[in-house]
Amino acid sequence: MEIFKAENITKRYATHLALDNVSISVRANSIFGLLGPNGAGKTTLIRMITQITAPDSGNLYFHGQKLVPADSAKIGYLPEERGLYKKMEVGEQALYLAQLKGLSRKEALTKLKYWFEKFEIQSWWKKKVEELSKGMAQKVQFIVTILHEPELLILDEPFSGFDPINTNLIKEEILRLKKNGTTIIFSTHNMGSVEELCDDIALINQSKKILDGSVSDIRTAYKKNIWEVEYHSPSGTAPLLAPEYELLETHEKDSHKTARIKVGQHTSNELLAALIPQVSILSFKEEIPAMNDIFISKVNEMNNQQTEKP
Repeated sequence: MEIFKAENITKRYATHLALDNVSISVRANSIFGLLGPNGAGKTTLIRMITQITAPDSGNLYFHGQKLVPADSAKIGYLPEERGLYKKMEVGEQALYLAQLKGLSRKEALTKLKYWFEKFEIQSWWKKKVEELSKGMAQKVQFIVTILHEPELLILDEPFSGFDPINTNLIKEEILRLKKNGTTIIFSTHNMGSVEELCDDIALINQSKKILDGSVSDIRTAYKKNIWEVEYHSPSGTAPLLAPEYELLETHEKDSHKTARIKVGQHTSNELLAALIPQVSILSFKEEIPAMNDIFISKVNEMNNQQTEKP
């Protein structure tokens, strides 16, 4: 079931085309990765979802109905540019922001106490925001963003400023939120996090959507039929293969050798059949491209096409 849809969205600022006929669909109870280089149009789309700005043409839908101002109460947004007031005390500001989200003071206090204890930051309550590090301030803002339990949560570079321990803490909370029914739009440049967390993605470049789908389907679609084989060779030499197999790389470690072999039109079983009489196979796995490699490849491909245009 779909919770959010952008349909043929176009937005222009003066002479800059920010989004050009972009459509995305976000499944309920999923983590959707919104990807693209700086300046691609991601932030413009996020600002439309949060109704900070509006499209020049196209439509936005929430739960199948056109997005309206009242829907903002069901949406949480953690921007990349943090927005806490530096001179205010942490607890005072958290209470203020929670009440802006529609919580009563009593309800906000109860929920904030729970989250401050969970994140072990009770001692920060009376500190001023300017006394906090970037990561500490971000942890507070994350709490405030999810406090009203939004149906749709937008996270823009949520791990920026965090050390590995706190990054893992926030990842666990993101997965817990998804498990409990929250839908998340996750904008990031960290492709490792995309593979780890996202169900689906859309890649935007130069204002256009150039790739979308499930992470697993996209990685499978960009396979190049390359297999990595770890083996022991009694003769000490690399296996002899027919010309239709391409030996891309070999290296040796602890008397074991590893080869990367492009199979071409053959099957993995045929490759195994060619190897087994010559070597003892220790491991055999297909090389699945990383999202980072696909991201770079697709962006470069589009940029090169734009450069080649007369």
